[in-house]
Amino acid sequence: MLPAAPGCIDPSPAQPWPPLDVVTYGEAMALLIAAQAGPLAGVTQFEKRLAGAETNVAIGLARLGLKVGWVSRLGADSFGAFIRASVMREHVDCSHVTSDALHTTGMMLKTRAQDGQDPEIEYFRRGSAASHLSLADFDEAYFGSARHLHATGIAPALSASTLAFATHALEWMREQGKTISFDPNLRPTLWASESVMREQINRLAGYANWVLPGLTEGQVLTGYTSPGDIAAFYLERGAQLVVVKCGAQGAYYRTAETEGSMPAIPVAQVVDTVGAGDGFAVGVVSALLEGLALEAAVARGNLIGAQAVQVLGDMEGLPTRQRLVALNASLEKH
Repeated sequence: MLPAAPGCIDPSPAQPWPPLDVVTYGEAMALLIAAQAGPLAGVTQFEKRLAGAETNVAIGLARLGLKVGWVSRLGADSFGAFIRASVMREHVDCSHVTSDALHTTGMMLKTRAQDGQDPEIEYFRRGSAASHLSLADFDEAYFGSARHLHATGIAPALSASTLAFATHALEWMREQGKTISFDPNLRPTLWASESVMREQINRLAGYANWVLPGLTEGQVLTGYTSPGDIAAFYLERGAQLVVVKCGAQGAYYRTAETEGSMPAIPVAQVVDTVGAGDGFAVGVVSALLEGLALEAAVARGNLIGAQAVQVLGDMEGLPTRQRLVALNASLEKH
């Protein structure tokens, strides 16, 4: 498949939806990053940014020139307006993002990380507009216009209605013969129990063609410790490809025919680890949709994941196509 041309989508309701490369759904939140180091309780100034695993991936794919649509609900408030404008500015189609006058937009606070440590995060999302995403928000024509669905385990954890939406979206896209990528992106505190989380996440992963767990996530979800056994667990449940993110050790990939490992890209200084997995997903999904070889796709995942951790914010380090070409050229020189 050839890579899609860049462009902003502005479909008319009277016309069929123009083709999308990728559709995704989920919650975006306003992110307030501490302007100074230290515990959140002592911070007095914050910088406003955008956060959300699905929107990170949507924006990353759009920056590489793919046509991407995002489905969600936002509160009819200033945070909602900020998020919508931020995502649209990245040329992601937001025509199916509903403005909800009854529920507010979620938000989160994050410490300013030091020395590459994981930041402290506090969420304010219970009962948010996005948690009221339901089957009524699923538009078959819109989802059907896309050739690929990217999903995570976050949205289905928000509420019973979002779980129903996620289940239907994955089932329907699988029935239509579309490809599906699934990143577990575990949020244990959102689930009733760890056992419920394992059951539901593994059930949803069973619809996906490409499953992208982190090593620790895979251990929690499968009970296995090695990347090979984790991958085998999902291959036995219908996945065609499993890529296990192993942090500084790079990534392990496996299909029914082959397996291998790809080393991580060295990073001089880690600024913010949040968003690394989303950057990895951007690299793997974009490369596979372009028809690149599996090894090249995993290598791109490692490369973009490495860019994500070198800047403050969840998606600010995701490269444009021009930047990606330059990064690859630099790697080839070395």
